[in-house]
Amino acid sequence: MKGRNIMPRNCRENQKSYTGVYHVILRSINQQEIFYDNIDRRKFLKCLKDTKEKYHYDLYAYVLMHNHVHLVIMDKEDKLSKIIQSLAISYALYFNKRYNRIGHVFYNRFKSKYVENLPYLLNVIRYIHFNPEKSGICQYSKYYWSSYHDYKQFSKLVEVNKVLKMAEMSKKDFETFHMEYEKIKGYEKDDFEFENLKLSDEQAIEKIKKLLNIENIVSIQNEKTDKRDEFIIQIAKIEGIERKQLARILGVNERTIYRAIKKGKCQFGDVSLTDILKE
Repeated sequence: MKGRNIMPRNCRENQKSYTGVYHVILRSINQQEIFYDNIDRRKFLKCLKDTKEKYHYDLYAYVLMHNHVHLVIMDKEDKLSKIIQSLAISYALYFNKRYNRIGHVFYNRFKSKYVENLPYLLNVIRYIHFNPEKSGICQYSKYYWSSYHDYKQFSKLVEVNKVLKMAEMSKKDFETFHMEYEKIKGYEKDDFEFENLKLSDEQAIEKIKKLLNIENIVSIQNEKTDKRDEFIIQIAKIEGIERKQLARILGVNERTIYRAIKKGKCQFGDVSLTDILKE
C-alpha cells in the first residue's frame, strides 16, 4: 500500500460556499460496493467521527448507500478538500486491508454543491434521507444507515440541535417535514442531483419566471435599483445559474450582478445562514 494514492485529486470545479455548507457526494470506483456489511458501515461512521475531531467541521446529514455516500458538511475552516481526502483515505486503508485488495476505493474526484440558504439546506437533508427509498432498498424511516434516526434521538455525530434551532423545528416537526416529501416548495428534486448542474439559458429563464411569477424577465432590468437587486438576490439562489449567464439573460452587466449578490448574499428573511451558523 505504501506510496499508493488512494484518493486522487479533488474536484476544483466545486464552487466555494458563502456559508461554508456543502452537499458532498463520494462515489465508489466503477460503481463497486463499498459496504459489504454493517462492520464496514460502522467503520465509515468512525472515520467520520475521527475527521470531525481532526478538522472541526459540523455534520448536518449523511446516508451510506451501496456504492456512494452523501454528506452535508459545515466546513468551518475552509478545509473541505482535506476533510474529504482524509475521510476517503482512512476508509480506503481499512477497506483494502480487510478485503486484501489494492487501488482506489472512491471515484477520482469528489463532488460538492454549495448550500446558501435555509430552505435548500432542509430540503437537501430530506432528499438525502430519502435516497434508500428512491433506490428501492426500503422506506426511508426504516433505513438504519442515515442521519434520519439521529434527528429522532440524541446524536453525538450529527449537529441535530443546531439544524433544528436554525429551522425553528422540533423533532416532531422534522419528522412531519419528511412525511411531506412530495411537497417540495420552490425546488425540483433534480435540484439536489449532481448530474448536469449547469442550466441552459432556456431552463434558467423558465426557472426565473416560475420563481418570480413573471411573464417577461426583460422587465427586471427596468426596475428601480433596490427592487432589481432584490430580484437578482432571489434568482442567484437557483442552483445551476452562473453569474455571467445571469448577466447575459437579464441584460445587465456582471458587476451589477456581483454587487447585488454581495449585498444580499445568503439571506432568507432578515437573517443570513452565515450569521446563524456562527451562533
